[in-house]
Amino acid sequence: MKLGFVSAILPDLSLEEVFTFAAEEGFDCVELMCWPEGGEERRYAGVTHVDVTDLSDSRASEITDMARSKGVSISGLGYYPNPLVADAKEAEVYINHIARVIDAAPLLGV
Repeated sequence: MKLGFVSAILPDLSLEEVFTFAAEEGFDCVELMCWPEGGEERRYAGVTHVDVTDLSDSRASEITDMARSKGVSISGLGYYPNPLVADAKEAEVYINHIARVIDAAPLLGV
C-alpha cells in the first residue's frame, strides 16, 4: 500500500513544490488536481496542479520526470464536479473536462 494525499490541500504550491513536500514528508504518491483554470470557488475545488486542457506529450514527460526525480508517483488525477447538474450547458462543460482528464491519465502514467 502507498500513502499519499490529494494536491488540493496545497493550493498555493506549484506542482514541483507539491512533489517536494510529498517527498520530504515521506509520502509515496500524490493525486494531482486538474480543475480548469479559474474554476470552482468551494474549498479544495478549482485547484490546478496539472492543466489538462492542452497537455502535450512533452509537458506530460516533464511532469512524470519531476515526480520521479522526487521519488514520488502520481496516484491519480482529480476533478470532481457534478456532471448530473440540472443545467445541461453546465453539465456539458463538466463532462468535456472530465474527458480531458481521462485523456491525460495515460500520458501521465496513471
